[in-house]
Amino acid sequence: MTLAGFLSPRKLALLALIPLLSACTVDVGPSYSRPPPRPPGPAMCSMEYAPVCGQRSGRVETFTNACQARAAGFAIINRGQCRRPTPITSRPPPPPRAARPQMCTMEYAPVCGQRGARVQTFANACQARAANFAVISRGQCARQPGITVRPQRPAPRPQPGGICTREYRPVCGQRGSQIRTFPNACEASNSGFRIVSQGACRR
Repeated sequence: MTLAGFLSPRKLALLALIPLLSACTVDVGPSYSRPPPRPPGPAMCSMEYAPVCGQRSGRVETFTNACQARAAGFAIINRGQCRRPTPITSRPPPPPRAARPQMCTMEYAPVCGQRGARVQTFANACQARAANFAVISRGQCARQPGITVRPQRPAPRPQPGGICTREYRPVCGQRGSQIRTFPNACEASNSGFRIVSQGACRR
C-alpha cells in the first residue's frame, strides 16, 4: 500500500505545496531594517508605602515603593527614604538653645534646691526647676556645716492685673494704713499690698 492510500486528496495537495513554498524568497531591498522593539508600556505599580531611595545619573530621589522607582528608570540604592549627606564644615555645631523661661505661679510652698555644690531656697518647686536646680527637700534649706545656703532673690513684683492661681493660702497684706486679708500672696501683690504675715489678718 502506498502513502497516497492513507492520505486524503486534500492532504496530498498540501504536501505537494511544501517544497514550492520553501523555495520562495522575498526581496525587501537594501534599505530594509528591522523595526525597533516597542518600548515596554508603563508599569502598573501598587500604592503600597514601602519607601526606597533611587539613583539615576547622579540624581537621588525617594520613591513610594521599588516598583515606582524602577518605572521611572531609577536604580534602587537603599530601602527607606534618601538621606541627605551631612555637609562638612569647619565650624563647630552651635550650642544647644537655652530652654524658654518657664512661667511659674507666685504660690509660696518653699523648697530647697541644689545645683552642683550650691544650695538655695525657692518659693516653690517650679521656680527651682526654672533656675535649673534639683529639688532636694520640701521647706527651706537647713543650714549644714560647710554649705552656704542662699535665700532666693525676691521675685519681681507682679504688675497689677497679673494672673494668679485660685489656691487658698491666705495672707495678710498692708498698703499704707490699710490692712487686708487676701486668698494668696499673688492676689495681695497684684493689688499692690505688701505681705506682713501668713494667714488671715488679726483685728
